[in-house]
Amino acid sequence: MASNMLVLGAGELGLAVLEALARHPKRSTNSRSITVALRQATLDSAAPDKKRLVQQLRALDVRFEAVDVVQASASELAAVFARYDTVISCTGMGLPSGTQTKLARAALEAGAEHQLRYLPWQFGMDYDAIGLGSSQDLFDEQLGVRALLRDQSSTEWLIVSTGLFMSFLFVPAFGVVDLASKTVRGLGSWDNRITLTTPEDIGRATAEVVLDPRGLVNQCVYVAGDTLSYAQVADLLDDRFGTHFRRELWDLDELARQMREQPDSVMVKYRDTFAQGTGVAWGQEKTLNRARGMDMTDVKAYLAAMDASVLDE
Repeated sequence: MASNMLVLGAGELGLAVLEALARHPKRSTNSRSITVALRQATLDSAAPDKKRLVQQLRALDVRFEAVDVVQASASELAAVFARYDTVISCTGMGLPSGTQTKLARAALEAGAEHQLRYLPWQFGMDYDAIGLGSSQDLFDEQLGVRALLRDQSSTEWLIVSTGLFMSFLFVPAFGVVDLASKTVRGLGSWDNRITLTTPEDIGRATAEVVLDPRGLVNQCVYVAGDTLSYAQVADLLDDRFGTHFRRELWDLDELARQMREQPDSVMVKYRDTFAQGTGVAWGQEKTLNRARGMDMTDVKAYLAAMDASVLDE
């Protein structure tokens, strides 16, 4: 049972996990402590946004651990991890290649000394189904982390697969939903499906498996706020905003062209990987939220909460 938890990072995902842990009914402020690992520069910063973040975390009764996961060695991180029984990695976007492998090795080193449960930064796709050598080479390191965790028995682990952050679907650079031009693009096929979950719901699911595991250990757990096709996304946008969104299909040939022209573009790599239609969608019947009766935000509800003025920005 988690009684001394460390969350790495307090960005969009980390903050959602910290808030969900703090508010979970099985968390007692007296017996289950929550700590967040942040860089010392963040803790000392006078910048208004950083000060607000620290104040927000203190209001949740969250403690602080000063550590730089990029600069610290695996052994230095292991010494930090060894002070906790549960470590949840919520940091990864934009970090150097190899950071997730280093964090996993640190968790294994700490786990060899005392009981530790590790949740790696794998809040995304079904990387096992996608396999090695996909267009998104970042996924290969994720598979390497899984191999490290599976090839040992001292450190318990749990992976929470959530699909794409729902907000990411509306990032203009990703290209699927362009609100400014009222355009929706299908990746590979209009029938291809994608699983989407809000960060808040990812936080709730993570808190659930940490504080109420019910035997979940050394496995992948699936979560889904919604799973739908690109054609369904387009129809929902039409309905929500009372206007017609232009449809544009980026099929495999088009995405292959984009890959040739922009071989280093992270967004193009994501598009091509999603267009393959493997490991990026699953039904509600296999999800933790369905099994435990957890209501989650679907795309229709997400759009309903979106201000209609976004079309004019």
